Amino acid sequence: MSKLNRKLIFHILGLLLMFNGFAMLISAFVSYLTNDGVLNEMTIVSLLVIFFGWLFMTVSKKNERKINKRDAYFVVVLGWLVMIFSGTLPYVVTDSISSFSNIFFETMSGYTTTGSTIINDIDALPKSIIFWRSMTHWLGGMGIIVLAIAILPLLGIGGMQLFTAEAPGLTGDKIHPRISDTAKRLWLIYVGLTFLETILLTFAGMSFFDAINNSMSNIASGGFSSKNESIGFWNDNPLIQYIVIFFMFLAGTNFILIYFGLTGKFKKIFQDTEFKWYVSFICAFVFISTLILFFQVNLSSTEVYHPEVLGKFESSFRHSLFQVVAIVTTTGFVTGDFISWTPFLTMLFFGIMFLGGSSGSTSGGVKVLRHLILIKNGFLEFKRSLHPNAIFPLRHNNHVVEKPIIIHVLAFFILYLILFIIGAGVLSALGLDFVSAIGGAASSLGNVGPALGTLGPISNFDSLPEIGKYWCAFLMLVGRLELFTVLIFFTPYFWKS
Repeated sequence: MSKLNRKLIFHILGLLLMFNGFAMLISAFVSYLTNDGVLNEMTIVSLLVIFFGWLFMTVSKKNERKINKRDAYFVVVLGWLVMIFSGTLPYVVTDSISSFSNIFFETMSGYTTTGSTIINDIDALPKSIIFWRSMTHWLGGMGIIVLAIAILPLLGIGGMQLFTAEAPGLTGDKIHPRISDTAKRLWLIYVGLTFLETILLTFAGMSFFDAINNSMSNIASGGFSSKNESIGFWNDNPLIQYIVIFFMFLAGTNFILIYFGLTGKFKKIFQDTEFKWYVSFICAFVFISTLILFFQVNLSSTEVYHPEVLGKFESSFRHSLFQVVAIVTTTGFVTGDFISWTPFLTMLFFGIMFLGGSSGSTSGGVKVLRHLILIKNGFLEFKRSLHPNAIFPLRHNNHVVEKPIIIHVLAFFILYLILFIIGAGVLSALGLDFVSAIGGAASSLGNVGPALGTLGPISNFDSLPEIGKYWCAFLMLVGRLELFTVLIFFTPYFWKS
């Protein structure tokens, strides 16, 4: 077995704790500005986390500045767990959430950008805690580890292995030869989009506090809102909802393509096969949903809509577009109880929980690219059955997809389905009905947010038994790190390598 570089691992974990601590310090500043009564608690816990981060980095300062693949897996999984457990502290010291199982669930849902919640009255929380919930989304969205990669070269550490372990993708696209510079540019885009949405939402009628919170959640494809009704609180302001839709769509788009767009390379965007199918899937699902809402659902009788002003078609289109984009990108915002619209739409929305956004985005789920490779490979199998001696390469963006990648996608899909079945089975064994069990498993594993049945958009996950909350939290982490990064720890050869 290769020896772990423990000092380097501790050094990076300390760096991540420092990030978390300074994020808590910002939340403490929000407490000061809003006078919400928890300033002392938030300040003390932030300084405590910063101190331990500094201590970790100090005692491990003299380390071998080299990270291998096995070290990277330890850093990523331990890094997320350290961030999550330290991220529970603001809830603990302010006593804003009861029981540790609830706190752990909420924190895991935040960092993994799932958006499922156990909180019944968000408005009753201190403002700094509402901000901290959104901050956990924002830190987890682009990946805490990716942020660390941007800093690692300053410490003399290469980060390529760390990057691939935290965000195992299917494409080798980079916007800069050095992985750290790629991470920095991605984070600049991430920060820029967050502030741009905040400004637009503020001008559209949101308070600045609501705007910054919902923007951090949105760009992270999270789903925590500052209001109990989520974005449905602003159902009388279509402009706000269209702005949120636009940025949900961007968050579900490959950030490399967004970079190309910002640098004027629009041809690369429109030539990208995944992007074209991403848009096509959304358009098709919105078209179907709009027709069903328009002809079969009276929105004004079930939600706070104003069809007499907006027109029934516009209302049907807007809420169809919002909900489809929210579920495809696994953002988790809602504008109403979509599972009460029609049984067909409930089934449709359940199905697209397995779609996911683009690879290289902040979305969860299987991802569009994996679906495309599966579908293309399926059609090629028909050809191979008729012409067994012919060679039919699978192509994506006019490039041949190598066989190991195809095998990886097939393995991912099989593992995903097995985990979904096991996840639903465990929830059923804990007493959930069939619809709630499959919805809860699909939502947690895909980092979607609202589920079905008793875990639907107008309820939350508070009704889950304590073990069920820990189980869903585990599914969230596995889904966020795309299965292999976590599951590899359960294989004997990982520990023997």
